[in-house]
Amino acid sequence: MTSVGGATDGRAAVRREVLISGAGVSGLALAYWLHRSGCAVTVVEKAGALRDGGYPIDVRGTAVEVVRRMGVLPRLREAQVDSRRCTFLRADGSAVASVPTRAVPTRAVAGGAGGTGGVEGQDLEVRRGDLATVLHALVRDGVEFVFDDSVDALDQSAAGVDVAFRGGRRRTFDLVVGADGTHSRTRESLFGPEERFHRYLGHCFALFTMPNTFGLSHELVLWNTPGKAAALYAVGDDDELHAFLNFHRPEPPFDALRSPDAQRDLVATVFAGAGWEVPGMVDAMRDADDLFFDTAGQIRMPHWSRGRVALVGDAAYAPSFLTGQGTSLALVGAYMLAHALATHRDHTVAFAAYEHAVRGFVAMNQALVDDGAATLFPTTERALERRDTLLRGLDTLPSATTRPAHSALTLPAFAPLL
Repeated sequence: MTSVGGATDGRAAVRREVLISGAGVSGLALAYWLHRSGCAVTVVEKAGALRDGGYPIDVRGTAVEVVRRMGVLPRLREAQVDSRRCTFLRADGSAVASVPTRAVPTRAVAGGAGGTGGVEGQDLEVRRGDLATVLHALVRDGVEFVFDDSVDALDQSAAGVDVAFRGGRRRTFDLVVGADGTHSRTRESLFGPEERFHRYLGHCFALFTMPNTFGLSHELVLWNTPGKAAALYAVGDDDELHAFLNFHRPEPPFDALRSPDAQRDLVATVFAGAGWEVPGMVDAMRDADDLFFDTAGQIRMPHWSRGRVALVGDAAYAPSFLTGQGTSLALVGAYMLAHALATHRDHTVAFAAYEHAVRGFVAMNQALVDDGAATLFPTTERALERRDTLLRGLDTLPSATTRPAHSALTLPAFAPLL
């Protein structure tokens, strides 16, 4: 803990030293708000640098207010993806419907890479890397960043948290926050194996980039057969596409999750004989150096903290890409955790207040998953025909409106604890 002046009773005020594990959206947003409240913040990230690029993500409802309060809403508006059209295809590649993106009643396509644009002029769709870059620029001069390292072990005591890093260093912090994603090592070290908290949603997906040899521009194309989907997403006029292959599987493929070669083989087997451009996508997946394979799932936990360590974002309450709300929950959760710590000097009280304030919001947004899965990835012929019938009438509908869950939480004013 660091002493700083300013206490009205003549004593030096104590400045919290906080370690954040993970430099993703939730980690960067939390670093901003904790630094603003007077904490000494260190962010450790296992990657060698901030991750740029990446597929587009959505910022909706309450989360838009978070970035507005951070002062970056204008910059994110400038970086907004101009997605104009979404075309749905049958098994043979013929079009079911081609509709304005804003009219599509879905919340995520291509692993988060096909946002719907939300309420036109309000919600945001930006590249994940652009959002991370904007957030990092806010904090890079006031927050310590340690790249190419990670937390190896945590040892809590009444005085703080002794942290052993994989790089060999040891340091002590007042608090530690795991912002290290769905497969959080912080959560595992604190609460046990991921299997205890992971709710598998019956889908696996592969996400990668490939050359844009199709002439696609500012659009998403989604091909479906029962239980299988393939998508190509052109963010702009780039010569690169975001490609996505999704398939239904009753049980998670644990063996494939541990081996990139097994992942490629599994996807190729599942999509063998598929039509449209799928064979070429499978070939591109085999050559891709940025393949990301995972299962669609949620993290559901009875508690998000233990002692002096807390979780935020996907590490605590991943909603899955089927809701399109992962980034928004990360931003809102970071704000609310920092607000609770700025309001309450006792971290135990602060962590409890954070959970109490956010849990209902999380539950509402996680509940969106079933509708998202049914709309984007029907698993039966009947469900697919029902979805396509809906789509064929969308070109006459007004712009989509935001889901009540997106704006179900009203942010309190942020007032740092003096």
